[in-house]
Amino acid sequence: MINWGRGVDSTAYLVAVLDDLEAHGIDPERTCVITMATGDEWADTDADAERYILPLLREKRLRLVQLARAGQPTSAGIDVLDDSRSPERLIRRGRWALWDEMEANGTVPQQGGVRKCSIRAKGEVGDLWCKQNTDGPFSQMIGFNADETGRRDRDQRESKLPQRTGVYPLIDWGWGRQKCEDFLFERFGVRWKKSYCTFCCYPVSMGALPAHLDRMRSFPEVAGRVLRLEYTSMRLNPNSRLFGRRSLLEQFDPSRREDHAVLEAFAAELESCDWAIYHLRRILPASAADPTVRAQALRSVKRLRTGDRVLLNRTVERIGIRPGRRVEHESVYGSVRTWRRERGKVLPMTEDFIVTAPAFVVDKQKKVFEEKWAAYTGAPLPSLPGT
Repeated sequence: MINWGRGVDSTAYLVAVLDDLEAHGIDPERTCVITMATGDEWADTDADAERYILPLLREKRLRLVQLARAGQPTSAGIDVLDDSRSPERLIRRGRWALWDEMEANGTVPQQGGVRKCSIRAKGEVGDLWCKQNTDGPFSQMIGFNADETGRRDRDQRESKLPQRTGVYPLIDWGWGRQKCEDFLFERFGVRWKKSYCTFCCYPVSMGALPAHLDRMRSFPEVAGRVLRLEYTSMRLNPNSRLFGRRSLLEQFDPSRREDHAVLEAFAAELESCDWAIYHLRRILPASAADPTVRAQALRSVKRLRTGDRVLLNRTVERIGIRPGRRVEHESVYGSVRTWRRERGKVLPMTEDFIVTAPAFVVDKQKKVFEEKWAAYTGAPLPSLPGT
């Protein structure tokens, strides 16, 4: 198995292997390349991959299997989007994409810890296909570069397939990121684009934010859609910015001409979509081990109605007329939030508000929520506004 993520590192080792299959011990009849469609890869990355890599795969008659997760629950399994020794195109998404989950939950990917989004959209998909299509030991080539020995160690330690042996050619060759970039430039005359989802939260932590923003300026319609995702997330949770303490939106300045197309695309997204009123309650408990540390939050979100944004905002404003409630206006793009209970400064904390936002989020509440809410607040507050 050869894992191909379509980015710089995995493309460099794939091309090096394709240039001399025999020297790398590759038997085309007993080898396949697998790639996972996340649904939101950058179009320029896929365009270069189709232009330069697919012809090599066709020439060598090396099998390419394109996979995707079939649905949000693990039980949904995976989809084989294409399985061919003469692939003509890369399929960008299957029936389910990580974007669908983010949008339905009204959230954005979270920084820190294990990259769960990558595991769900790629790792689990590839593992399941390998498990279903091997009946004995197999080797799997992974494109960690020579600067990523920690990722190799974690991959070896956490692999769930006992019959699998991980192979890390770039580390064995001593190829770091720059070597991979230079190799592809010498081979094809292009600077290979990074591979990651358009709404990824990691460019800021990888020091790649300036390049990421330039890429968004090149694809303003993509940027507008991602900004809408973040905006919805922040309306349901004011602290849910794409980059932790920094939002994507604040990276674009209305006074800069180069940012106009992005901001116009964002405004058009908000103008063209349906809007809704949501009732949001959140419990922020304290950890049992340390009362100063927050445990996992519990959230209840219910969509109360959909309609015209202006009329919905007026409804939320009227809800805020009652004593003890505070109304917040997001003045630039037009959302309104009425606080019915604001979080305190000491754990545990609770909050309860009514807010308008794009109508993509679905109702979600764990069975234990009402019981927990009653325990933390003394009594459950009304579930509907105006009562």
